[in-house]
Amino acid sequence: MTAIWAIAVITFKEGIRNRAIYGISIFALLLLGANLLISSMIMQEVGKVAVDMALSTVSFAGLLLVLFVGINLMAKDLDKKTIYMVLSRPISRPQYILGKFFGMALLILATISILSIFAIISIFMVKLSYPGYFSRFSWPPILLAISFITISLILLSALTFLFASFSSTSFITLILTIVSYIIGQSIMDVKALVEAPQAVGIQVSPVTVKVVQAAYYIFPNLSIFDIKLQAAHGLPISLSYIFWAVSYGAVYTCLTIILASIIFRRREFP
Repeated sequence: MTAIWAIAVITFKEGIRNRAIYGISIFALLLLGANLLISSMIMQEVGKVAVDMALSTVSFAGLLLVLFVGINLMAKDLDKKTIYMVLSRPISRPQYILGKFFGMALLILATISILSIFAIISIFMVKLSYPGYFSRFSWPPILLAISFITISLILLSALTFLFASFSSTSFITLILTIVSYIIGQSIMDVKALVEAPQAVGIQVSPVTVKVVQAAYYIFPNLSIFDIKLQAAHGLPISLSYIFWAVSYGAVYTCLTIILASIIFRRREFP
């Protein structure tokens, strides 16, 4: 456990020193700062727009963090061959994967926490300026939405380690991660569409249905963590849904990291 924690701390420090994280943070802060201006342009929906934009900014910044910082944390060791120096110590390959993952998870938690503070401040400022448009406003759904965003990003980060465990370049890992993200965001709607095509007047072959159903169980269903709409409208989320979503994220993340560790242990380096 000491070795895993040591790698996690080193990974976290490497991520903090990455210049990309500063660019992502500045970009996100600019968007959050513009929240007051943009929300005021849609007066009838100013409360909903303010919440949705704040949460979307946090989510998008987190996605950029995983894609452009998280992937490079492991790719750099492989490209610069420093992986040999790490593994020459009394550290197993599964410990290396776990350490890198926990370090990235800490980086996600720290970054999202900071961005969330600014997101809450931006919503609060809009609320002070236009209090009449926040009649159904509630803080708990917003905090829950931020928590769900964090869980989905940690899950996506686990996928990057899975892809990096067998891919030869960081570019392949990046492409596979982006594809998984896109599929994960839309797979539930696509599955519902192909299973009931008569509702929209289209025809779907049985093979397509089977492929979509297989993808539904293979790829992560990231859409279940997207509750920005409920948060923007101040709608309550049932405890059963929260428990199911958190359990799904935890189980999928654990299985992904276990699979990544198994593949990485069998991988041969040139």
